[in-house]
Amino acid sequence: MENSHRFFSNTSCRAYPCHDLQDLNCLFCYCPLYFVKCEGNYTILEDGSKDCSDCKLPHIPENYDYILEQISQTIDKGSFKQQI
Repeated sequence: MENSHRFFSNTSCRAYPCHDLQDLNCLFCYCPLYFVKCEGNYTILEDGSKDCSDCKLPHIPENYDYILEQISQTIDKGSFKQQI
């Protein structure tokens, strides 16, 4: 997949590849869904923080629309309070 507004692969990153994916999308390297409940593979740690180290959801190009929808719903609720 070529670089575009939906996909970007930063092969020069020191952490690349951070996940075992053929088409690794780095566009959402730091996931915008960290503070919301999502369909990603995460666990809640004892301190209440979210461990997303096993999650590949934001790095799969086909999930671009899902992420934008979740961001839109969070904005529509008028709150960015942690919802996990």
